[in-house]
Amino acid sequence: MATAATPYTVVLDPKAYEGIHLLETDGEPMDSFWHFDCMCLLIDVANCYCRAKSDYIVGGNNFIYFNPDQARNLDYRGPDFFYIKSGVDRTRERRYWAVWEESGRLPDVIIELVSPTTEREDRTTKFVIYEQTLRTPEYFLYDPDTQVLEGWRLRGDRFQALTPNERGWLWSEELGLWVGTWYGSYFNTTGTLLRFYDAQGNLVPTHEELQAQRAEAERQRAEAERQRAEAERQRALAAEAELARVKALLAQQTQITKPNGGKA
Repeated sequence: MATAATPYTVVLDPKAYEGIHLLETDGEPMDSFWHFDCMCLLIDVANCYCRAKSDYIVGGNNFIYFNPDQARNLDYRGPDFFYIKSGVDRTRERRYWAVWEESGRLPDVIIELVSPTTEREDRTTKFVIYEQTLRTPEYFLYDPDTQVLEGWRLRGDRFQALTPNERGWLWSEELGLWVGTWYGSYFNTTGTLLRFYDAQGNLVPTHEELQAQRAEAERQRAEAERQRAEAERQRALAAEAELARVKALLAQQTQITKPNGGKA
């Protein structure tokens, strides 16, 4: 992994940022529909997975401001995906992530979706900033052209490469999930996309998929209840038929045992 020097340090003093206009976006579109859709998919899945939590943040392509010079010069764009696992006020509206407004909280996971125009920066400038300045616990890179996923975990002062499993997935300790590829459709894209899997290898659903799963579970529950009710009805009919048969048999036997066939 190539390195690039960075002069930045994390500065938390709000006064250091006075007079600096903080942009919400650089005005540049993402490199392709695939990049936008994959980013949205990762955000969707992560938010669905964390839906029971109240103090996390998931973002994508949002500026992270952590140093006055970096904020003034806009030296790099926001990560394609970032996750902060705890200690966040989710009730406050944000147009960007400013560390001095967030008690110094920085991303626990960053994912960059490589493109020909960003790969060098992803592997040099951003790599060094995430490793040496932001001290990001985990950093992942995915190249849609080669379908190669790479990842690093911060150990001590340096990123150490993660070892993929037999499927090529990488385990994220911060998310508690596997990061891996998936073939399917999302928004305008059909193809191989990046997604999350639980520890057992099950696909973590999007909100839409979760609703579909719940609807299917409810349909199956209703069908099972219908079948149970129908089986109960059939048992009742069978019981009634058996009772009628027994009554008829008893009546027949009684008729036979009466003197003169029951006649006076």
